[in-house]
Amino acid sequence: MIVPLTPLEFEHRAVRLFGSHVAVVDGERRFTYREFGERVNRLANAIRSLGIAPGERVAFLALNCHQLLEGYYGVLAAGAVLLPLNVRLSPEELTYILNHAEPGALFVGPELLPLYQKLEPGLRSVREVVSLEGERPSWFRGHDYETLLAEASTERPELQIDENAIAELFYTSGSTGRPKGVVMTHRNLYLHAMNCQAASAYRDSDAVLYMVPLFHVNGWGTPHYLTMVGGRHVMLRRFSAADFCRLVQQERITRTGGVPAMFNAILAYPELDQYDLSSLREISVGGAPSSPTLIATLEKRLGCQVFSGYGLTETCPVLTIARPTDTLLQRESDEQRLLRQATTGLPIPGVDLRVVDNEGRDVPADNQTVGEIIVRSNVVMDGYFRDPEATAEAIVDGWFHTGDMAVIDSEGYVTIVDRKKDIIISGGENISSVEVEKVLSAHPAVYECAVVAVPDPQWGEVPKAFVALKENQSVTAEELIAHCRAHLGGFKVPKSIEFRSELPKGGTGKILKNELREPYWQGLAKRVH
Repeated sequence: MIVPLTPLEFEHRAVRLFGSHVAVVDGERRFTYREFGERVNRLANAIRSLGIAPGERVAFLALNCHQLLEGYYGVLAAGAVLLPLNVRLSPEELTYILNHAEPGALFVGPELLPLYQKLEPGLRSVREVVSLEGERPSWFRGHDYETLLAEASTERPELQIDENAIAELFYTSGSTGRPKGVVMTHRNLYLHAMNCQAASAYRDSDAVLYMVPLFHVNGWGTPHYLTMVGGRHVMLRRFSAADFCRLVQQERITRTGGVPAMFNAILAYPELDQYDLSSLREISVGGAPSSPTLIATLEKRLGCQVFSGYGLTETCPVLTIARPTDTLLQRESDEQRLLRQATTGLPIPGVDLRVVDNEGRDVPADNQTVGEIIVRSNVVMDGYFRDPEATAEAIVDGWFHTGDMAVIDSEGYVTIVDRKKDIIISGGENISSVEVEKVLSAHPAVYECAVVAVPDPQWGEVPKAFVALKENQSVTAEELIAHCRAHLGGFKVPKSIEFRSELPKGGTGKILKNELREPYWQGLAKRVH
């Protein structure tokens, strides 16, 4: 027997087996899986009533909310393709994405109606617009979400699934050019969820707090496997350390994930110790490399296991988790354990991962020789939407080339040392910006930092550090440079340090190195590594 693989099965299972369990918490609103399933059915029928054809895109411009989670399943149940949009992109970028993807319908959160008003004149394909909640402004001519659902049938639509058909379309951030649409099939998403569940063993007793936006690579994988086991989805619309603490205590959150900048903010929150966070069991830190100092401090302050993870939009996203194996826990010290949990991690089941040199040969597993991470897996995207040239460039001889440079050790754990575009080549020497950042982050006065290449007449380019300090802390550039010199080779030490009150960040709090680097390279030949 061959049954098509689709993430819709996860929602079906949760409704059948966990119907009375609380499925979603979004502010004051709470839904059981039975109620969630009914809303998913209504949404699917409502989408069909709007005239959306099978295979047509349905876009969501929304913060984390129960409606977007309903879209994860309702859009697919209608036979359409889900397109979550990064709300932190500029109007120009969003207009490009919407005109490239050509969705027939756009669902908009109340906070983002002013942004939609700017986009509306330039949109070519959107026929139907739906406001998710709240009062609609006088200029808005679209539908109301709850009214559409109330008028729709609760019967599940009849649907024949092709597991190789596109299910979701996510666009990259476009940091190196125009955003590219990543095509994810039903099969991709189903197998990604099974791989992650095999690696992490979520249970119906788990309550997960979504700190990272569900439109982002670090946010949208979990809803599939958490639904599969009947766990509880807790929405956080906009991240703050205070709301993190409040929701962990109130909802007895067991697992969550975020980027380092979020956890730095939590550790710096002056009222952190006033909350009961004892329900937390695991925290995953991704989106940017983590320092061992951050991992160790989080474990001490929050009292749970903390480890890194790694993935890309093009891989659904999770590829590795830095959770030590039982064998390693038996023979390694606690200090070694913390260092290992700060690595990029071990490939999860279902992922074939290699680190290769420029000729495609595996680098030695010596934890020193740098190569590019390439992967082969059922979770790798079908390709870039309407961009065969970019697809052919990324997937070569059946392997997806990530652009991430890493080392690998004898146990198979990889550690990213940099993105290809972020490697600094100074006087012929390769410098990992991540390595320098980890040293800077270990200084007690440093809140966050970023290291980029800037032009230099003698060496071609040299490292420059941007640093934001912790509240009520002070340190001079000379003292930080001396700190780096004590831990790094001289050629790796930043030649200059610039202090900022805060560093520029993207939609999930990830530091935008490109924004820091580009002013120094304007008018100069583009760096080619």
